[in-house]
Amino acid sequence: MTTTGTAFEVAVHTEATLGEGPTWDPATDRLLWIDILNSRVHTYDPATGRRTLRRTDQHVGAVKPRAGGGLVLNLRDGVGLLDPDDTFRWLHREPVPGRRANDAAVAPDGSLWAGTMRYDEAPGGGTLSRFAADGTAETVLDDVTVSNGTGWSPDGRLMYYIDTPTRRIDVFDVTADGGVENRRPLATVEDGAGFPDGLCVDAEGCVWVALWDGGAVRRYTPSGELDRVITLPVPRVTACAFGGPDLTDLYITTARVGLTAPHPLAGSLLVVPGAGRGVAQPAFAG
Repeated sequence: MTTTGTAFEVAVHTEATLGEGPTWDPATDRLLWIDILNSRVHTYDPATGRRTLRRTDQHVGAVKPRAGGGLVLNLRDGVGLLDPDDTFRWLHREPVPGRRANDAAVAPDGSLWAGTMRYDEAPGGGTLSRFAADGTAETVLDDVTVSNGTGWSPDGRLMYYIDTPTRRIDVFDVTADGGVENRRPLATVEDGAGFPDGLCVDAEGCVWVALWDGGAVRRYTPSGELDRVITLPVPRVTACAFGGPDLTDLYITTARVGLTAPHPLAGSLLVVPGAGRGVAQPAFAG
């Protein structure tokens, strides 16, 4: 196992309350990321350093590119679409009092897999649902506490998933219709090392996992072996994704929520240049 403690750089020095969901958009060569509790969608262009900020009307759990341009957003009250001309419309609206959106990912077939959780983190109060381009929704998991990292193996045959309080990174087999079955643990984060949060999968099929209250990003092999740890000075590491023109830079979001004396970099967007090689992520088909 390799441990790296000084390889990161600061991409965007800011104070996001709950930075999350980094996603590389190859159509614009920008990184998308969000601040959930401040209802903000950020973009960052590493070539120029240019940044943009968009406020949403409610808490936003994830944002992903759409195949035809624009964005799909996992919002408190459902899944919404932002068209290229900035027109907003709901794809699927289903508000539940006390519940909000959390992490989401786009599957190889272009569907959106979007998670929810209770604001009070009540056990079993969240879901993981699959949304088709026409707004059709299917609940995949209905007994989730904090729905978090979701990703697929490079060949599309496996799906990885995290319900944070379980401390597990789980793996499913993907069925012929794009669904999942045969859930089992890939790896478990030991007590004292933090809680698994967002994840991404690299070109070698390894799973990179951000550790909330663990101050690190870990890489697990497809067999579940821990083979790399990137240590960071901020405790609340939330998610990671490969970006850059060659998908070799690992972008990492962080949070400062709940910290009485946050590190100066808490809430910033970090990057580890040349960390590995990612896999191009599909855009939402809707």
